[in-house]
Amino acid sequence: MSKLPPEHKFIDLSDYGRPVAKVIAQSLSTTSFTPIHVTIGFIISGCAAIYCILEGHFWLAAFFLIFKSILDAADGELARIKNTPSYTGRFLDSVADIILNALFFLAIWFITDTSLWICAAAFLGLQLQGTLYNYYYVILRNKFDGDTTSRVFETDTPVALKGENQKNVNILFKLYSLLYGTFDKTIYYLDTKAGIGKIFPKWLMTSISTFGLGFQLLIIAVMLILGWKEYILPFFLGYTLMVFIFIGIRKKWY
Repeated sequence: MSKLPPEHKFIDLSDYGRPVAKVIAQSLSTTSFTPIHVTIGFIISGCAAIYCILEGHFWLAAFFLIFKSILDAADGELARIKNTPSYTGRFLDSVADIILNALFFLAIWFITDTSLWICAAAFLGLQLQGTLYNYYYVILRNKFDGDTTSRVFETDTPVALKGENQKNVNILFKLYSLLYGTFDKTIYYLDTKAGIGKIFPKWLMTSISTFGLGFQLLIIAVMLILGWKEYILPFFLGYTLMVFIFIGIRKKWY
């Protein structure tokens, strides 16, 4: 993990693709490819996974889901290598993720007998899970001078960094606020004082990293391969209960 100083790193179960992502980023470091190009690549990989799910090609779907996760890490790695952080990339990444997540779940709903209401509730749960992980993770990154492109509270449009267009930042931030605002406010309401409490222990962050998108996609991929497609949406709906358990642990002891 390259977003925290060495002494505060934890085992991130959602970040299994980081080693390959670093190789990809390093191979692109001397080319004209930008982090935005890599983000577009993970969007294409996500769309390929959706197509494969709908067509019943579950091994291929699993490949593209995991490859999407790897590219999702590679765009940030390339930005760090080239020293080109940008809010454009940060918000485009997040907007693409939530749209793809919705499409993944709709594709799974389409090929199963799962209720559309369960699909919708599972998607909301999935996003709450990811938001809690990101909330705690960004707090750590900001505390220890890690990567600060992401802010604990995305409440106002940031000023464009060198090399990016303010208009693009404005548009993407509005989209981000529209798509994520409710989830951010919900998690903040549930744990308002997380930013002023004790430092989260590594074991807790590792546990919460199961909420990271990379791990979520890995679970979907494995369940598709095992023929458990009918259980994917109910699983994520049920696993949302862990949001309240993790928050309870954080509040009681940290």
